[in-house]
Amino acid sequence: MGKNILSIENLDITFRTNAGNVHAIRGVNFDLPRGKTVALVGESGSGKSVTMKAVTGLLDQNAVINSGKILYDGTDLLTLSKKDLRQSINGQQIAMVFQDPMTSLDPTMTIGDQIMEGMFLHKKISASDARQKAVELLKLVGIAEAERRMKNYPHQLSGGMRQRVVIAVALSCEPKILICDEPTTALDVTVQARILNLIKDIQAEMNLSVIYITHDLGVVAKVADFVNVMYAGKVIEFGTVDEIFYDPRHPYTWGLLSAMPDLETDDDRLYSIPGSPPNLLHEPKGDAFAPRNKFALKIDELEAPPMFKISETHSAATWLLHPDAPKVELPAELKARLLRSRKAAHYG
Repeated sequence: MGKNILSIENLDITFRTNAGNVHAIRGVNFDLPRGKTVALVGESGSGKSVTMKAVTGLLDQNAVINSGKILYDGTDLLTLSKKDLRQSINGQQIAMVFQDPMTSLDPTMTIGDQIMEGMFLHKKISASDARQKAVELLKLVGIAEAERRMKNYPHQLSGGMRQRVVIAVALSCEPKILICDEPTTALDVTVQARILNLIKDIQAEMNLSVIYITHDLGVVAKVADFVNVMYAGKVIEFGTVDEIFYDPRHPYTWGLLSAMPDLETDDDRLYSIPGSPPNLLHEPKGDAFAPRNKFALKIDELEAPPMFKISETHSAATWLLHPDAPKVELPAELKARLLRSRKAAHYG
């Protein structure tokens, strides 16, 4: 068995629309090591969810996969039919927790029936065994009076409880990979913390490999082992969570970290990255981030940068890392903020 349970190689996806072809994913490379947590971060529209939908075969009808491989335990998922993907991979090997539990759960089915549905489909299990396992799963995700809750419908539960049920549904067939797409977006901060801790505990108990799709760097700091930063359909920086948070090298990553609220900053205004992400109907020439990057070089307008290796685990796609590029330092305020974060983490 390889070190990575999932590897995406040079994935390229276009969506056909009435306005033209949108080149949404432009050569994504991504690895998920066994038993680890990898976060995919970036602004809305950067390609995070589309990349993971390609893994689960949930892409819209107008999507065209131009090239690439999605290797799960050595099997290229793109060579499987949708029927094979649904029967042998989705649910029992790779499961997904979506961001809105109200749209993930069927309002006409009881909680118990929804948890047991996947077991009947994939596990060929008896009704009594499925029921017993469903009750155990509800207890595992921290729902009190699990037996009684089996008969409830989604509208009878709070947002936090519904999200726990969605996690129970995802775990019902004992998958190897759990993909969490903004799993705490609609929840308040205290419930959010509980859900994140819950997923962490279950990961350790079941030896899961976890992917988080999020724009919330606070969540990333709490849960991730590795981070992939996406922009305009590409991974533009990846590394361990410490490398991304304490030694970021891409100006876009600098912008994301600067936009995080910080109580001790000298600036009384919240930073935001200037401009907007590019419209991928009209594919940018050169570096897609260049129009928003005050450190952009002339070559950025002509040619997209390759990935420059910083360490064995850390790379970034920016011409600033080229040996001939002018030396550009981290913005002073961000440098001070990262120093404060590191000290707090050390003493915390």
